[in-house]
Parts: sequence; C-alpha cells; structure tokens
Amino acid sequence: MVGRAKGFGCETIQIFSRNPRQWQSEPLAENEVKVFKRGIEEEKINPVFLHMPYLPNIASGEKNLYSKSIRSLEEDLLRAQILGSSYLVLHIGRRITSSEDETRERIIQAINNAFDEVKNKVILLLENASGQGTEFGHTFSQIKAIIDGVDDKNRVGLCLDTAHAFQAGYDLSREKRLEETIGELDRLIGLNKLYLLHLNDSKNSLGSHIDRHWHIGEGHIGLEGFRRIVNHRGLSHLPAIMETPRKNDTDDLKNMSVVRGLVK
Repeated sequence: MVGRAKGFGCETIQIFSRNPRQWQSEPLAENEVKVFKRGIEEEKINPVFLHMPYLPNIASGEKNLYSKSIRSLEEDLLRAQILGSSYLVLHIGRRITSSEDETRERIIQAINNAFDEVKNKVILLLENASGQGTEFGHTFSQIKAIIDGVDDKNRVGLCLDTAHAFQAGYDLSREKRLEETIGELDRLIGLNKLYLLHLNDSKNSLGSHIDRHWHIGEGHIGLEGFRRIVNHRGLSHLPAIMETPRKNDTDDLKNMSVVRGLVK
C-alpha cells in the first residue's frame, strides 16, 4: 500500500484495515503494522485516515445489527490507534423505519458507548450522506444534533463529501451557493470540526439524493466548481481523498492531476 501511495505521489491516504464487506476480521499482524508505520513515516504520508467497513449501521433499530455495529466501531477505533491513524471515517447509517428523533438518539448512544469502551484519542469523522433512501446525516443540522449529543466532543468531527453534499441539495457548483454552504456549515458545526474532504464529482443532479460519484470536473459540480472548492479560504488547508470511479490506475492518476492543476 505504501509503495502504491508513493507511486501515485500521495501526501495523505485513506485505507480500510480489513475487508469492508465482511463482519469478521483477523487481528492486525504485528510485523505488518511495523512495516506499514515505518513506510508512511519514511514517505511522509500524513495524515492517515482509516475508513469503517460498509456493513455496520449505528442508526439501525434492529438490536442484533445495532450491537454488532457498535462492536465494529469499537474495533476500528482500536485498529486506528494500532496503525497510527488519528482519524476514523464513519458512514452514519440508515434509519430504515425509525423516526428521525429515535435514530439520532440511537446514533449518539452508540458513539458514546464506543468512546466509553475505547478510551483513546482517535477522532471519529462523521461523513455527510447524500440522503439516499433512509440515510441519516445528509443535512448539517442532523450532524450538528449528533455532535451536540456526544459526551466527548473532542473526539468527533466532520468529513465533507462533495458529491454527497451536492446530491443532498447543497449547490457547490456556483460561487454564491458554495459560500452559503460553507457559511451554514461553519455556523452549525464549525469549520474547526472539519478535518477531511472527500473530493468527488457527482454523476447525478443537484438534490437527486442518489449517491453516484464521478470524475473530477466531468460531473454536475464541474471543473470551475472544484477550482473554487480547493482554493476556498476555509477548505484549502485540508487533506483531501478522492473516491472517484476507477477501471485502473490511470483513472486515479488523471483525477489527481486534474485536482492538482486547479490548486493556485
């Protein structure tokens, strides 16, 4: 992984510490952890972001899934610490048939329980959703309500996904609307709580609530939209990860080249 990151010219990375589509996982091998940590230090790759697997859903009202999801969150908080990562990115989840109030309280309780069980300094980054189906956390007000309920607020922050925000109705493609969006985020959550950008263009239109990432500059946010995003005074200092479609390494290199070409 470190070799691939070096080949791409990465300054920061986001990884899974285990298979993201399975519940079970093997313990991290001590020798592999040493090689990984030595590699990222030598290549000056920083920060390192860990991403939760896809299966956990701490918004679920189904007891067994909810319990398994909390245990998974606890496990990844520990794995992040072992790997030397200060941040863990979390998809907040789907409420299915529960009310918004019930879902919010369930999420807050899950995070508080996990933090009580795993007392380290890893910061949990709540990723904004597109609002597809019953996804929770597609508005800044919903995310604010979660953060307000977390006991240890020093251990929770935000990962802003540009495609998800656009699909949720936040227009990042136009200068005035971008300023309004960043202003709302700062007012409700605080830019000091924003630690990471997921730079993804949107294959679907504004407010579609359909989660489809696309190549930078080729979707509905567009090249000029991303030029303003990466140079915005409130965002330009942040690390950024791209989760754009890929058939091979050429796609990743192309998207990285496009973004770097936009930075002033």
